[in-house]
Amino acid sequence: MRSFFQRLETRAQEIRSLLCIGLDPHPADLPTPSAAGARDFCLRLIETTHDLALAYKPNAAFFEAWGPEGWASLESVVQAIPAGTLILLDAKRGDISSTAQAYARSAFETLGVDAITINPYLGQDSIQPFIADPQKGIFLLCKTSNSGAADLQDLLVSREPAARLGDADAGHQLADPPVLVPLYEYVARLAASWNQQDNIGLVVGATHPEALRRARLAAPDLWFLAPGVGAQGGDLEDALRAGLRADGLGMLVPVSRSIARAADPRAEAMALRQKIESRRSGIALAGQPGPPAADLFPGGEQLAGALLRLDCVQFGEFTLKSGRQSPIYIDLRRLVAEPRILAQVAEAFLPLLRGLRFDLLAGLPYAALPIATAISLRGGWPLIYPRKEVKDYGTRAPIEGVYAAGQRAVVIDDLITTGGSKLEAIEKLQAAGLEVSDVVVLIDHTGAIDFSTEYGYRLHAVFTLPQLLDHWERGGGVPRARLDAARRYLAAA
Repeated sequence: MRSFFQRLETRAQEIRSLLCIGLDPHPADLPTPSAAGARDFCLRLIETTHDLALAYKPNAAFFEAWGPEGWASLESVVQAIPAGTLILLDAKRGDISSTAQAYARSAFETLGVDAITINPYLGQDSIQPFIADPQKGIFLLCKTSNSGAADLQDLLVSREPAARLGDADAGHQLADPPVLVPLYEYVARLAASWNQQDNIGLVVGATHPEALRRARLAAPDLWFLAPGVGAQGGDLEDALRAGLRADGLGMLVPVSRSIARAADPRAEAMALRQKIESRRSGIALAGQPGPPAADLFPGGEQLAGALLRLDCVQFGEFTLKSGRQSPIYIDLRRLVAEPRILAQVAEAFLPLLRGLRFDLLAGLPYAALPIATAISLRGGWPLIYPRKEVKDYGTRAPIEGVYAAGQRAVVIDDLITTGGSKLEAIEKLQAAGLEVSDVVVLIDHTGAIDFSTEYGYRLHAVFTLPQLLDHWERGGGVPRARLDAARRYLAAA
């Protein structure tokens, strides 16, 4: 059984298209304004574009307005869409309990669509009926394309789901104020945490490139539906640069009126598809997933400052284990000195981990064990760790913790330089029958190691060291000469 987004991704790669064609039969566009006219309008559009569209997005409102005949027309339109092409119902449903279940049955069973847009305002339980089947997907309204979206969606809220403003037991205020983010970004973080079956995406308007950028940082692996290109004035290239994933995928670009009202709808759809593919390929090849490399995720500025304050990153002259001299030294064992910062580190790992498939965290001794433990407590995942030295007494277990052969482990470490210690640990895990595909670290020392190419394992990092150096330069917290010396060292490494 493949999830909704696995199906979508396969289709996108097969036909090399991210174009989603909207089926919005505005009465003014119909030669004969009627339910039958709406049906025929959409059928003609499907007939001329079916090989170009990754998905179709019929808008329920334009059919429901015609009453029972309109609903029958919608059914005819859905049935006419070729097999393999995904169908996304634009209905923006949102309700609770049995009502949400009825909406889900209506869309997925009666109508037979593959996905639906959902209003998340009623909370997690309201979306459960829509995501019970992994093969069916939803797109949660996050940052909509209309001008009034800012009225609610830009309100600042605490990034923490239940942020405490004071510690009653200790009888004092917490030292650090809560990190505030726009409500849409909070929704993006929630969606990433809820996406346990790979069938939750986000609606983020192409009219708001900055919101696309922030949402992508908050939900790096989710698919976005990005309306607003064309009639609403959204810039296609800006939207793609801000919203695409690092692999050049992760965005559906819905276009309706620009295609439907064109003199030659097929030619317009083909031109849009080619323009999207050209921009997508260029962005992917350039290694530009969206936000500039120097940008930090929301809340990352506070954590980057804490790394300096705790002397987790120091500048000077240091002799490394290899004997080499280095102008920079990273010691993340010092994180245990401040539990609050250690908790922030764990929080920073969560968006990366929630996009991966795994059963267990595998923390590497020794510096990463406190980090992995904090992540385990924060995310609720079980933890194991491969020993550096196997004891010659007791159980003599090479791996501590509870696990079973065939389970998938994600490797957690503090930083990566050459990657040698990761490979040694992975060998031990695989020898015990565990599967490993991903390695997640707090800091990638060079920002250039490609585990996928070199070793076949995907590497994910909260920070790269070049990214941190750029941030500290902008903040003025480290002398420029020290930063330049570190950059020269990294370039020569």
